[in-house]
Amino acid sequence: MTDWDVKKLRVLRTLRDRGTVTATAEALLMTPSAVSQQLSNLSRQLGVPLLEAQGRRVRLTDAAHLVLRHAEAVFAQLERADAELTGYLRGEAGEVRVAAFSTAVPALVVPAVRRLRAEDRPGPDVRVREAEAAQAYELLAAGDADLALSLAAHAPASHDPRFAVLPLLADPLDVALPVGHRLAAAPGLRLADLRDEPWIFGGSGPWSRITTAACEAAGFVPEQAHSAAGWTAILAMVEAGMGVALIPRMASAERHGRRGGVVMRVLEADRPRRHVLAAVRQGAGRGPAVARVLAALVGTAASFTSTARTVQ
Repeated sequence: MTDWDVKKLRVLRTLRDRGTVTATAEALLMTPSAVSQQLSNLSRQLGVPLLEAQGRRVRLTDAAHLVLRHAEAVFAQLERADAELTGYLRGEAGEVRVAAFSTAVPALVVPAVRRLRAEDRPGPDVRVREAEAAQAYELLAAGDADLALSLAAHAPASHDPRFAVLPLLADPLDVALPVGHRLAAAPGLRLADLRDEPWIFGGSGPWSRITTAACEAAGFVPEQAHSAAGWTAILAMVEAGMGVALIPRMASAERHGRRGGVVMRVLEADRPRRHVLAAVRQGAGRGPAVARVLAALVGTAASFTSTARTVQ
């Protein structure tokens, strides 16, 4: 029987995820020489080469990838065991660390926490950390978060064995126009009607892709007049008449304080969306505390979706 060392397997997995020995050492709070030694020992224990030189770096061999495919099942089982043991020791009132992107915090996470507090039994202690969508998965993989909320545009590949992903909602995208715009009150407004307008959206990242994809689906490429990542800045520029913008319903002025100089229009014909996901490490969703937070988020998302349909 081969001697499988879980600690060394975690080092190998981290090297795969981080790409270099130095980055692996930083992530695991080890020295590079200690990382190399752990991997050399694991290679000897398994009797196969795990690394090969690639210029000044190293890369994983086919044998290493084979080992990791099986190791992921071990990690998932250990997560399930840890979750069940935590539930046994603490009941359902354990701590759950949630990493979520900025608009998800007030729209989904806070209402979910309120749901839990309104229940008759003690709820989990939810610790929230605002994080960019891509960073949330890094925190999850590193064990620094138990649950992550992100956009589908930033989700890992569906076959990634490290995570279990749950779709939460399709967040409608409304268009923000300055008051007095010639189309502010136009009936049946469509994205294509705004093809010649100056547009405001981020210069890169998922929101840039979401905006351009929605416009391209409507038959045009938006002219980016201004670049901004924060909704406050975007809405301020719209209010000043500097352009138009797509705004997620979760971040719209109707939910976070209406701006008097901005008109939010629902695009009934186009119905563009962005998709919000919840993710946990594979196996961790069975833990009672994590499961309760997930259930509260699902309930909150359902309420949000119902409200979104009413608005439309």
